[in-house]
Amino acid sequence: MPAKLKTAVVGATGYAGFELARLLLRHPHVEKPLLFRRENDVKGVNNLADAYPVLAGNGGYPLEPFSWERMQDTGVKLLFLCTPHEVSRRVVPEAIDRGFRVVDLSGAWRLKHKENRAVYGFEDSANAQLDESTVYGLPELHREQIRSATAVANPGCYPTSIILALAPLLRAGLVDRTRGIVSDSKSGVSGAGKEPNARTHFVSVADNLSAYSVFGHRHTGEMLEQLELDAGELIFTPHLLPIPRGILSTIYVHLVRPVSPAEVDACFRESYSGSPWVRIFATPQLPQIQFSLHTNYCDIGFCLADDRRRLVLVSCVDNLLKGAAGQAVQNMNIMYGWSEEAGLN
Repeated sequence: MPAKLKTAVVGATGYAGFELARLLLRHPHVEKPLLFRRENDVKGVNNLADAYPVLAGNGGYPLEPFSWERMQDTGVKLLFLCTPHEVSRRVVPEAIDRGFRVVDLSGAWRLKHKENRAVYGFEDSANAQLDESTVYGLPELHREQIRSATAVANPGCYPTSIILALAPLLRAGLVDRTRGIVSDSKSGVSGAGKEPNARTHFVSVADNLSAYSVFGHRHTGEMLEQLELDAGELIFTPHLLPIPRGILSTIYVHLVRPVSPAEVDACFRESYSGSPWVRIFATPQLPQIQFSLHTNYCDIGFCLADDRRRLVLVSCVDNLLKGAAGQAVQNMNIMYGWSEEAGLN
């Protein structure tokens, strides 16, 4: 029986890091991962079960201080980074130099265009070669590049829901880009990360729905680059839902010609044939957040207007799984030649 892959997770105590650790712990082709704590973790949290008591009683899940030597001594081959963008920007080049493959869940390496990277504060050119060679880890669009990649940039949660819904229609030339595209997207509170702020406190979120970062969300650049759109062709407005997790994107497009529901349906099904983690809902049924929660699915549905030239798309993902940790495992599966469903069912 072939040896199992040794992995490490930096930032295992964050929401996405915890989900990733849980997935790796039960993955059939992966050894128990090394778990590294975050720099700002509470002192005294030395085991993942200390931060997440749901793991209590299942043995030890020690949290260690980050160490290159520890990874090399234990035979780690693949490093997952669930770290702030600036940390990933610093760590990934050294990881590559030391011979590790990397899946980075931050936004540090997702963007090719300098003006889009600037929203994260990365305007440097010192890593231009790595910026170019890092693969954007959306398997349904870049499966072949991911297979041989040394560094994979895991997509953002909002972009995953929007890009997968729009890519087939744009590639088929069905969208009237001159009329603009609008995405009205809503996310649970965990999408903002584990560190609390005034906007994510219970008293701000409960019994409320709020828009934020209008015309200024840093995920917009991912969508523009991956969909090959100009800035004036997409309006993206995120909203905060009073729920723990899940994303629903409602996307409005005009079409270049009248189409039938069957043609739209076929466009999606042909595009995602062989993609086990995209589910296409037959119109008029539409996805709901509850259908994709705690799964790695991206659920896509649509409704076509009577004029057959206006289309509403609905796309749902679990922001911590298909929008983060689950997609990271899906990328790992592709990188090592395993089924994309391994460890995710």
